[in-house]
Amino acid sequence: MSERAGLIPATRAALAALPVEVAPRLLGGVLEVTVGDALVAVRLTEVEAYHGAGTGAEPDPGSHARMGRTARNATMWGEPGRLYVYLSHGIHSCVNVVCAPDGRAGAVLLRAGEVIAGEHVAFARRPAARAARDLARGPGRLGDAVGLRHPVHDGIDAIAGAPRAGAVARLLLPVATRSDIEAGPRVGVAGVAGTAAFPWRFWVAGDPTVSPFRWGRGAGPTL
Repeated sequence: MSERAGLIPATRAALAALPVEVAPRLLGGVLEVTVGDALVAVRLTEVEAYHGAGTGAEPDPGSHARMGRTARNATMWGEPGRLYVYLSHGIHSCVNVVCAPDGRAGAVLLRAGEVIAGEHVAFARRPAARAARDLARGPGRLGDAVGLRHPVHDGIDAIAGAPRAGAVARLLLPVATRSDIEAGPRVGVAGVAGTAAFPWRFWVAGDPTVSPFRWGRGAGPTL
């Protein structure tokens, strides 16, 4: 694992809280993924929290685990620090960090970041990217850039760094939560779950790698 100034290895204890509480703590952290002998590291600049059934004080209608445990969301009910990798629109593998109190479900979607190592590898995986800022600007792009794929990498352990399907993932956290964080509605989430009632998207203010915001179907500032 790379030694990076101002960062410490993530622990299960650090992630064993409500996702909405953990999410800001991830910003400025780094996800390192090695597939074969190719390393890509992404500094996280945008995340979204999602709670499972029974997690937190209010139900989260936007969560994959809102109705309880299923085969698809089983990783969200696992130990903190594993990565929930799901398929979006049948194409994009999206990466989430599992985090929740014991016996609960939850995860934080890694929406965007800056590739700080392995840029040439990320460009090879994302040939449509026009510039370095676009390599991991959006959750599907981030998943492509780091090389994690559904279903083979779902559940990979970013704390222990145990290999899964030829990949090793490690998560590093900032020593302290950043002071330049903004929050707002989640991107493209339908209904009330995508409104200001759930300001569970967090991002580094002014960072060029943060993805564009769009309202989900049936969501909006006046819903």
